[in-house]
Amino acid sequence: MSVRARLFALCCLFAVPLAAFTHEQTLLEYADQCVREIGEIPPFNCNDGTDIPITIDGKPPGPNESPKRCDKPSLLHPRTEADGQCTPFSKILNLSRGNTQISAYCRRDVPRGDNDPHYDLVVVVMHHSGNGKTCWFASKPPPLPKSQADVPASSGFVATRVPPPNERRPPAGQLSAVEFWATPAMVASSTADNPTCLKCHDAGPFIFSPYIGQVWDKVPTDPWGKYSSIGQAFSSYHLMTMSTPGNTCIGCHRIGSEQSCTVFLGLSVGKLKAPGNDRLANNYPLNHWMPTDNAMSNEQWDKANVASVDALLACCKDPAHKDPNCTFTPVPSSTNTRSLR
Repeated sequence: MSVRARLFALCCLFAVPLAAFTHEQTLLEYADQCVREIGEIPPFNCNDGTDIPITIDGKPPGPNESPKRCDKPSLLHPRTEADGQCTPFSKILNLSRGNTQISAYCRRDVPRGDNDPHYDLVVVVMHHSGNGKTCWFASKPPPLPKSQADVPASSGFVATRVPPPNERRPPAGQLSAVEFWATPAMVASSTADNPTCLKCHDAGPFIFSPYIGQVWDKVPTDPWGKYSSIGQAFSSYHLMTMSTPGNTCIGCHRIGSEQSCTVFLGLSVGKLKAPGNDRLANNYPLNHWMPTDNAMSNEQWDKANVASVDALLACCKDPAHKDPNCTFTPVPSSTNTRSLR
């Protein structure tokens, strides 16, 4: 081949878009990366987890009851009504070891007994408290029940052995990782009613809410540590936190500029009502989550915090970052330090 022909072939090679040489990262490829950079997720049994309490006016629901509203509903769907927001016997597990922080949430959307092996969703957040790297895993949607009579008993999936996401060969009779877990692209996808993990976890890997706050001692926390999501599917998300001078709301943790702005700020200070809230949840003090050890009267709370809340909400309405009182800063990771005013 002549030199001219070789140069022409080389030019054609570089003219092809880079995407043509890449492929969507598979579950196993993503899980392998998470193991290398963060740590291993062991197999686990959802029934070993701690029950997340459900109460209505301070009392637990009756047997096989799944109320639509409760004192401290799940906020997995913070904008819309959804099954499971007040279903009893969802569970949380802390699988952390050393710097590898692992929180597993096993959710029930329909009423079942406490020890029933069936669940409707398993979510795992894995985070390294040293390097800040974070991975996200969610189970595939369960198969639809064959009839309405099957819903309480046999819908969902058995979660007495949740496979490690990087497991190639499960024990005989057990689901493999690729059968159980959704692909990273599915987990990273986002809609208005069902935002991706990073939209809600916009300031750190673990979110406090009244629901999960009931078992907060079972959740690993790293409110000020480095934080970045690894994996091809999550590479487009560049999260920012925000602050204003003398703001009381940023004393315990960062405030993100995504769903923290549009949903969680309002929910945590009584300006919005969660879809699963009952009467008690919509009134002070339960509709004011922050600070988590709040012992103030409503009047005292307003005096201490309303100005700071209003300042942050004003920043939420300033996406162009023109307000000199608003500071937007990339969430700290191993590679960024800049801030925007």
